[in-house]
Order: sequence, then C-alpha cells, then structure tokens
Amino acid sequence: MTTFNDRERAFEGQFVREQEMAFRVVARRNRLLGHWAAQHMKLTPEEADAYAKAVVQAEFEEAGDEDVIRKLLGDMNAAGVEIDEGVVRRALEEQAVEARRQLLEAH
Repeated sequence: MTTFNDRERAFEGQFVREQEMAFRVVARRNRLLGHWAAQHMKLTPEEADAYAKAVVQAEFEEAGDEDVIRKLLGDMNAAGVEIDEGVVRRALEEQAVEARRQLLEAH
C-alpha cells in the first residue's frame, strides 16, 4: 500500500508542477506579447512595461486567449496600427515558444 501511496503523491506532485509551469508560460507569453504590441504602437519603455502588465491582466478576464487577442487588436487598431487577427495569433504562438524557452533556461 505504501508504494501505491508514494506513486499517487508523485503523480499529484508532477501534475501540480506541470500546471504551475503552464500558468507561468502563459503569463510570460502575455508579457512578451504586450512588449511586441507596444513596439508596434511605438510606446515608450515605461508605457511598454505598463502595457505588458495590462496584457497579463487581460488573461484573467475570461478563460482562453480570446480576451488577450481582442485587447491587442483593439488597442493596436486604436493606435493606428494596421494589423489583423492572424498576425496577432501568430505572434501569440511565437511568444509562447519564447516564453517556454526562457522559463526552461531559467531552471
């Protein structure tokens, strides 16, 4: 019975670590995505940092990436940046890869 309990705790621990890593990847991705958008909108470094934080916060409005995509599209179009949803979605995917790379290098 001890072996079964040990295995169960190990699987639970692994699940928790994977969920934590997924959360950290999304948060890092959104921060990177915010900086990407800020660069296109020609924001100052201070404005870019604030905007990246706002993009991270947008993730918590609803489950999934749609709230972040809507925010970026709306903000970028309001700033006069001609961009479509496909470009934003590709940037989201690219920044997710970069976020995972950065987090794995940090460990």
